[in-house]
Amino acid sequence: MNGLILINKPKDFTSFDVVAVMRRLAKQKKAGHTGTLDPNATGVLPILLGSATKAQDLIVSHDKTYIADFKLGLTTDTLDIWGRVTAEYESNADGDSVKNALQDFVGEIEQIPPMFSAVQKDGKRLYDLARQGIEIERESRKVTVYDIELLNFDNETQSGSFRIACSKGTYVRTVIDDMGKQLGTGAVMTGLQRIEACGFSIDECITLDEAKSLAESEKLETALHSVESLFKSYDSIKISPAQTKRFSNGGALDLARTRLKNSNPDDGKILRVSDNENNFIGLGKVDAEKSELKIYKLFNT
Repeated sequence: MNGLILINKPKDFTSFDVVAVMRRLAKQKKAGHTGTLDPNATGVLPILLGSATKAQDLIVSHDKTYIADFKLGLTTDTLDIWGRVTAEYESNADGDSVKNALQDFVGEIEQIPPMFSAVQKDGKRLYDLARQGIEIERESRKVTVYDIELLNFDNETQSGSFRIACSKGTYVRTVIDDMGKQLGTGAVMTGLQRIEACGFSIDECITLDEAKSLAESEKLETALHSVESLFKSYDSIKISPAQTKRFSNGGALDLARTRLKNSNPDDGKILRVSDNENNFIGLGKVDAEKSELKIYKLFNT
């Protein structure tokens, strides 16, 4: 089985737990995922199977969108509701003040990764150090928040939720913690759902229970998305049978003998390459100097 299955990751499962379940259901030794979700988070988790695992380092879009729940009035060591409370505050914020505070985080921002995170420092995971009660200085990182929209806020409970579209490496917990500092109220994340990842949405996902049911009825492949779907943002090109044989064996193609001959593609341009029957072969990369379409990655099996 070669391709990907989009799973709506349930709470209390690690991303690797889901990979293990899907590996067993698909009876596939090669399996992976495209981006870790914390155990308490839910949502879009693309599971790569078979030859699709070769795409893990080539994912076109690492941008993600989340729905985050938060509560003002306290802080914890993990920056979420599941951590140890470190401080409590009086909070009388309203929706407008929260909305205005959130807008300050739109654009390119600097973030300090939380101690309870998978970031490595000198070969050690920060969360391993944090569990030993060790806190070390962390360098700030530049990330991009494309948009934040406050969805709701309850003045009485001082809690609400927002939608955030952001780049790879953005810690939503840190956005919430920084918002709490700005408001002077403290804030923690109380829930997180990833609704978009790698160009796929939550509406395209199935649950683990649905995957199990499909596997039991030997219909799991009906939930399989093609490897090519990971690269839908790239332009595509069809090649002849002779070219298919050459390309599949690792040979570069003369651009003048392809449908690119009159288009003068930019050097380094990456293309989806398919045969005349629309079977995806792999990715090609333009070498303008040699006027060739070279192998970037083969996926045909």
